[in-house]
Amino acid sequence: MIIAIDGPAASGKGTLARRLAAHYGLRHLDSGLLYRAVAKALLDARAPLRDVDHAVKAARGLDVGALKADVLKHQAVGDAASIVAQIPQVREALIGVQRDFAADPAGAVIDGRDIGTVIVPFADVKIFVTASEPERVRRRCAELAAQGLAIEDAAVRAEIRRRDARDRTRAASPLQRAPDAHLLDTTHLDIDAAVRAAIDIVEAARAG
Repeated sequence: MIIAIDGPAASGKGTLARRLAAHYGLRHLDSGLLYRAVAKALLDARAPLRDVDHAVKAARGLDVGALKADVLKHQAVGDAASIVAQIPQVREALIGVQRDFAADPAGAVIDGRDIGTVIVPFADVKIFVTASEPERVRRRCAELAAQGLAIEDAAVRAEIRRRDARDRTRAASPLQRAPDAHLLDTTHLDIDAAVRAAIDIVEAARAG
């Protein structure tokens, strides 16, 4: 079984994907870490974030098993990743990596922004996760506070809007809901309730 989960920043898709993977005993891939890893490679090399050749080389050399979320989840890496993710050649280079992960006979859960539309349009279950902007800002602020970063709501709101604009308007694989994706609005749901709702969607899909 392949489960594709898409949605904008701070919608809760990553946490939801991890919980679903644990529930069903499937491997999980946060596709955002791939772009963060490419971005970090450019930052470490002090290369321009729009250096196509350097970015593509980094993308092709990624080892999915070596990705370290604690290193890649920093704010600066995330900001850089949203720029790197706009490069069509980088997205093309990472398609195979993600599809190879999904090809595991046991199945997989993959979350990102173009999973159900581009990476695995043949997924057994597609869920598009969303939440209101104020709730996404609140969640992002809480996440940053947990990292010891105190950033004003206005700055977080502005960054979320910039990322949304980049994700939805980029030429390659823009963020959009697949026609057959189930919409899951988590605005008023805590994570346990969101997981239960997602499991109901999966079970309904499996039952036909």
